[in-house]
Amino acid sequence: MKLESALKYFNPKSPNYTATTPATGSDSLTGTDLMGAVGFCQSKSPFGISAVMAKTGNSDQDTIRTVEQLMQYANRTAPKLIRKAAGAKLGRCLVVLSKLAFDEYARSAATTTECHHCNGTGFNIVTREVMKYAGHIDSLTGEQVIPPRYETESVKELCTHCDGKGQISARCRCKGTGRMRDMELSARRGVPVDKECERCSGRGFKRSPSSAAHRAITALVPDLTQSSWSRNWKPFFEKLVAKCEIEESHADAIFRQATK
Repeated sequence: MKLESALKYFNPKSPNYTATTPATGSDSLTGTDLMGAVGFCQSKSPFGISAVMAKTGNSDQDTIRTVEQLMQYANRTAPKLIRKAAGAKLGRCLVVLSKLAFDEYARSAATTTECHHCNGTGFNIVTREVMKYAGHIDSLTGEQVIPPRYETESVKELCTHCDGKGQISARCRCKGTGRMRDMELSARRGVPVDKECERCSGRGFKRSPSSAAHRAITALVPDLTQSSWSRNWKPFFEKLVAKCEIEESHADAIFRQATK
């Protein structure tokens, strides 16, 4: 049984009023059995189970616990060049990298971020020439008697990046499915044929650019160069993201073994 399938037991369930008989087979697992399996999994892989709980949004405490464990791992495995470049600000840099790495790990097609173009308001303040008086045209001669009058004002315009929502979704153009229609193969076979989305590589959402982490670290270490970031810091940041995925796979393997 997958670990994700047991997460529904952490949410309240509506009562069932139908006259259905529960399964009485010896091989069926009850909610108590699954909670025991989750407890066993937590004792064997605390990092992994906390990462899964935090990723699904079941517990805010698990989010804090996951970031703390990721910080401890980053402190143990930080390369010498990163320690030398960060200096006395190493601790703050590891905190920033751990938080951003967890956000990248927990990112999904349902993730939304505040639009930085309008700061989440959905509107932008721009300067435009506003017509205050349309002027007057003689109805007999058709000549303009009084010209129109314009004034420069600051007006609100709908943000074109978020369409006035104030939030930008991470969902890919494939609508989060990770699949897209193969038009060439579909025309050749005469039936609809899908293929893996080329934009998101089948993930269903867009990865956040590493430039966000670069800007955050540059604010702490102003002397950091682009070459040093690409050669030392960026691989370490990707290693932290991969650590969360590895621990999730480890916790899932232990849970499968406990519920087998």
